[in-house]
Amino acid sequence: MIRVAIVYGGYSSEWRISEKSAKVVLANLDSSLFELYLVHISPDGWFVKLSNNSVARINKDDFSFDLNGQRQKFDIVFNAIHGTPGEDGRLAGYFDMLKIPYTSAGVLASSLTFSKSYCNGFLRQFDDVNIATSILARKGEEIDKETILSKVGLPCFVKPNNGGSSFGITKLTNADDFDSALNHALEDDTEAVFEQFINGREFGSGVYEHNDEITALPITEIISDNDFFDYQAKYEGASNEITPADISPELTKLIQETSRKVFSRLKLKGMSRIDYIVQNDTPYLIEVNTIPGLSEESILPQQVVASGSSLANFFEMLVRDASFSST
Repeated sequence: MIRVAIVYGGYSSEWRISEKSAKVVLANLDSSLFELYLVHISPDGWFVKLSNNSVARINKDDFSFDLNGQRQKFDIVFNAIHGTPGEDGRLAGYFDMLKIPYTSAGVLASSLTFSKSYCNGFLRQFDDVNIATSILARKGEEIDKETILSKVGLPCFVKPNNGGSSFGITKLTNADDFDSALNHALEDDTEAVFEQFINGREFGSGVYEHNDEITALPITEIISDNDFFDYQAKYEGASNEITPADISPELTKLIQETSRKVFSRLKLKGMSRIDYIVQNDTPYLIEVNTIPGLSEESILPQQVVASGSSLANFFEMLVRDASFSST
């Protein structure tokens, strides 16, 4: 039986969302087909949860653990870590060295997409992908408020460059609040992005690859009860998510085609979710999520079900594809 490590946690504020995602994966993968283990990665150590509610420490030399005096190794890793070290390429590099297949994007794609600024800079070279204007600011460097605001305008978004789950984001509407918004973004990061505000409707587009074919899932429109799609809207029910989105076939096709192109150009694998703001039927790419949320509140699971599949079949496909691609 294939032994699967469902890794979750991480070293960022997103670890609680990761835990929710991992539990959904565990509940939906077929335990008659796979030997499933939750592996918690945290600053305090790496531990595998055993069936008797005890834990065993992971040996980082080969990602193994001891059970009844015998060393146990994993055949494959289901990566459910949002943020570092799961989404930024660090774990990908570690598993590559150990030759353990995993379900998420590789080192280069993960490190590129984890930086909103660098990823959008890469995608700007393609004329068929619209990107909002943004400016990168680094902690410790001189930051010119007037220059930044003259380029991105007000209102604008201020967000951590290397974060997710809407932690640290501020919608800046008053120049007097510039410093507080910047400091908020830099609480858990060394870089902040000032991003042009696009006034439009927000959409999430799930994408996955199977048998060398990139497929776009049904699109979700996110209607937030708050001023934007913040943490409360994402995970505490303060939003209305419509899947499939009530948009024209032409706009649906445009967003899905753009998502497939982005997935291919970034050399992603497994699954991803690409977010857009649509203004006057023009989609502006906001960010690429290589390990999208998989909790019960998350968007991509809704899209999988709307496509006519099930989470059980979808997760099994990801595991088997990752295993096959490594052979």
